[in-house]
Amino acid sequence: MKTLQDILYGVSIEAIVGATTIPVKGVVFDSRNVKIDFVYVAQKGVQVDGHDFISHAISNGAKVIVCEFIPAECVAGVAYVKVENSSKTLGVLASNFYDNPSRKLTLVGVTGTNGKTTIASLLYALFSSEGYACGLLSTVKIIYGTNQFENLHTTPDAISINKHLHAMVESGVTHCFMEVSSHGIAQNRIEGLHFYVGIFSNLTHDHLDYHGDFKNYRDIKKQFFDSLPKTAFALTNVDDKNGTYMLQNTVAKKYTYAIKQHADFKAQILECQFSGMLLKIQSQEVWTSLIGAFNAQNLLAVYAVSILLELPSLSILKRISELKSVNGRFQTLQTPNKVTVVVDYAHTPDALENVLQTIATIRTRNETLITVIGCGGNRDQEKRPLMAKAAVNFSDKVIFTSDNPRNEDPAVIISDMMKGVPAEHYKKTLKVTLREEAIAMAGQLAKEGDIVLIAGKGHETYQEINGERFPFSDMDIAKEIFLKPY
Repeated sequence: MKTLQDILYGVSIEAIVGATTIPVKGVVFDSRNVKIDFVYVAQKGVQVDGHDFISHAISNGAKVIVCEFIPAECVAGVAYVKVENSSKTLGVLASNFYDNPSRKLTLVGVTGTNGKTTIASLLYALFSSEGYACGLLSTVKIIYGTNQFENLHTTPDAISINKHLHAMVESGVTHCFMEVSSHGIAQNRIEGLHFYVGIFSNLTHDHLDYHGDFKNYRDIKKQFFDSLPKTAFALTNVDDKNGTYMLQNTVAKKYTYAIKQHADFKAQILECQFSGMLLKIQSQEVWTSLIGAFNAQNLLAVYAVSILLELPSLSILKRISELKSVNGRFQTLQTPNKVTVVVDYAHTPDALENVLQTIATIRTRNETLITVIGCGGNRDQEKRPLMAKAAVNFSDKVIFTSDNPRNEDPAVIISDMMKGVPAEHYKKTLKVTLREEAIAMAGQLAKEGDIVLIAGKGHETYQEINGERFPFSDMDIAKEIFLKPY
């Protein structure tokens, strides 16, 4: 059994009251989860302050309190550790408690606005197909061996991450591919982790409700690369104007990738259609079932990481040709009357524009492109008109609907979106509040050869309304509507 002094390694301590030889059976940051001989880490959160629950944690059996200020009255037999930042300390404590599992495998982190899930999932699939025991920590799910868990956050809390990484190490996993969100970085959820590769995909308008402005959002992403060790690789997309910025202060080994300009790793789209695209990666051609410039960049990132991790080039290209699209990422459905339905997670203006531009490069212009799109409630309101503007600029008809309204009125969200629609495009818009009815309306409007894009939810299998989650899958609904017998 570990003791307090065992898990304090690397922690910057300001003061200690009590013994450091106390046995430690667990580390938690929620007083409700405290058990006998647990460490309780009191964090200052956005809505609550964990310091207010110290007495509750002690009454539940906590023998160690990690805090930013020591209470005026200390309980006998309880050790108090004063630190400058509890949330940063939590990551270090969790890593130490679980024997620093991130140092016992090859941990690859992906950050950026778009592409995180796709890059991480494709790397997991590619390395698994090469015979490596792999783990995945993604928005969609957490996977290792026969274990699969639903993930409620893009980047889980520090304790959950280390617990899963420890389980991966115990089960023989050698490579883990992980999404690293801006919230996860800002809230110190990756503190104490040792990354072998850090990847930057791109940066667009998102999460400004949390970060305040784009500069803060960008700089939070940069912190990930600033923290990489000398032994790590830092790989960045220089097609994005922020790509080189991410590398400015990193001590890691720097590499770049791009499809539009010179880079260490280069790709070119030779051919693109709904069935897939032909790419030239470095000097080799490869066919992939994935579609679009954004997927060309994602696949190039996958190729680059695989090379940096010393897989043979030809083997990588063979595996790339076998990779399938991630659920809800440009997922297509062909109907009996030759309507092409595309389901995509695009929930930022840039991601939506990328998907629509990809469709634009493939379509003949003899068909109608119908887009179904909504925006989430209780989230960044500034992007709503931008999403609408992107939709009407590239579509022939647009149906505005709900996404995850959460605690907002869907009609208000749609009204916010409509502010971004230029007057000349009003005639091509419809407003259908219920998402299922909006998809059904698209089904009624679509004729032979038309294209329907259902955007915003992608892989999500729920709608969140007034704090409650209801089962809802864009793809399942699309199949019910578009594949029904005529």
